[in-house]
Amino acid sequence: MRAASCAVFLLAGAIPLFADTKCDCEPSQPATMKERQCSLCVEAEKQPAGSGVFFLKDANPRKPNRLLALPRTHGTGLHRMVDLPVETQRGLWAAAIDKARELYPQSEWGIAFNGDHVRTQCHTHLHIGRLLPGVETPNFIVVDNAAGIPPPDVNGYWIHPIEGGKLHVHQGEQITETVLLR
Repeated sequence: MRAASCAVFLLAGAIPLFADTKCDCEPSQPATMKERQCSLCVEAEKQPAGSGVFFLKDANPRKPNRLLALPRTHGTGLHRMVDLPVETQRGLWAAAIDKARELYPQSEWGIAFNGDHVRTQCHTHLHIGRLLPGVETPNFIVVDNAAGIPPPDVNGYWIHPIEGGKLHVHQGEQITETVLLR
């Protein structure tokens, strides 16, 4: 038991090592796009100009059941979602919700957006997957649809459907993708 507690503290202490990803990605300067954290920016550049949202299978072999939703649009620096136009944010959430509904039964999907301090990729992206059972927390708001999802601050969000076609938007966490099946 004590060893498990120590392991948890060590892992929690390691989070800052991955936190606050440095993002110098600049599509007009190819040399800046070679860093690992810029790989999703590279994928965005492959999409036709003017396209809105695109989807990629998560490349992490430990997450074989995940799909990513990404805007074609780049931000600057960390590409924070809050820095994207509200229409782009709403379009990204709406496209991710539509894709989740297409892939999973109504009550089994979830979408996660990790907070700024734990992201390892620069380009804004949402994780789509099967929601793990029993992950509900009391820290949520209820919204009718993607347009009701407020712009995030530095924290992440995770959302899932509830009865009546509404959504729970869970707020105030950094690591959110852990609510989804790997």
